[in-house]
Amino acid sequence: MMIIFPLCLNSLVLITLLQENTTNFDDLGKLLLGGVAAAIVVAVGFTVVRFKLRDKKPPTSSFISISSEKE
Repeated sequence: MMIIFPLCLNSLVLITLLQENTTNFDDLGKLLLGGVAAAIVVAVGFTVVRFKLRDKKPPTSSFISISSEKE
């Protein structure tokens, strides 16, 4: 829940940058840098959420028994 606020704030900043009407070559570099930063934030957030959900599941047994009993 705490990660949602930074993600929303970052998305609002990127939307504001993307709504610029006049862009030249220098501004495109800033937009590219912002896009890469947003992608990294989303990837880290996704990984953290995935690890937290994985930790909630009970650990599986490491013992595997394969037997072929014929009656």
